[in-house]
Amino acid sequence: MPKKGHHWTWDAVLTGIVPPVISPLTDAGGVDVPALEGLSNHILAEGATGLFILGGCGEGAWLTSGQRLDVVKHSLKVAAGRAPVLAGVMLPATGPTLDEVRRATDAGADALVAGSPYYNDVGDDAHVRHIEAILNASPLPILLYNIPQSTHHNIQPSTVAKLSAEPRILGIKDSSGNLAHFQALLRIKEQRPDFRVLQGAEFAMAASALLGGDGAVPGMGNLTAGTFKDLFEAARRSDLATVRALQKQINDLAGLHSLAGHWLASLKGAISLLGYGAGIPSQPLVPATSAQREAIRKCLESNLPAHLAKRVAQH
Repeated sequence: MPKKGHHWTWDAVLTGIVPPVISPLTDAGGVDVPALEGLSNHILAEGATGLFILGGCGEGAWLTSGQRLDVVKHSLKVAAGRAPVLAGVMLPATGPTLDEVRRATDAGADALVAGSPYYNDVGDDAHVRHIEAILNASPLPILLYNIPQSTHHNIQPSTVAKLSAEPRILGIKDSSGNLAHFQALLRIKEQRPDFRVLQGAEFAMAASALLGGDGAVPGMGNLTAGTFKDLFEAARRSDLATVRALQKQINDLAGLHSLAGHWLASLKGAISLLGYGAGIPSQPLVPATSAQREAIRKCLESNLPAHLAKRVAQH
């Protein structure tokens, strides 16, 4: 349940757009608080229903524990009950994950986002034990996160179905990009209708929405959450022409990911061109060069909605 005084419900949040918020950094390596606050307000103003911090886009596994705590605290401050803050606890093993679970819980996070352990290979039984340990360590609800390209473990639908028996498991973000896998996750809703299945792969938004996906957790939602919101709303009213047009716009905008050598440096560079932060990623990555920033600018001006493209041109 939401905390007293909060004006949202989990059902509304997880049938909307919950972008994985980037973590703006300063030259000195600290959290760029004004940029984080400005970006979070922008994301919510564009129609997002929640803020997922410290995921892949938020560099949760690459930040220090102090940086992670700063991100949690300042995100909660700016959300101010308007929308929930879901804190990623994506560390390689259960022990360090539980340290972050306690910090995020004590700081006041509204939910946790947890994936599979990684670095050393694990099976589904180990994944279940990992999630059960998090449930035992915190009273917060959990959104599961399947991202096998980072964890090297594809969480099987049968494992997700087993975990879904716990009411505090809200649903799952699936970033595998495998639509057969996504459809298998949707079948869990036959036994638990309030289990939410959200898409993280941006190229698969149209298909996922039309198949009955509940919502989305798109990295480019940092830029234009409204585009993803409009796509899901169009799918719900069976407006196929609009769905196709918005998916094409998303695909074209995704061209920015290759323009600075690494997708994260590219995305942070793009967000800086909206006026939020300096585009600095965690080491060992480096920011976009001046030439790369100009290429990113052209991509944004060509593919963002007009009101956002205008801001890029003026920045």
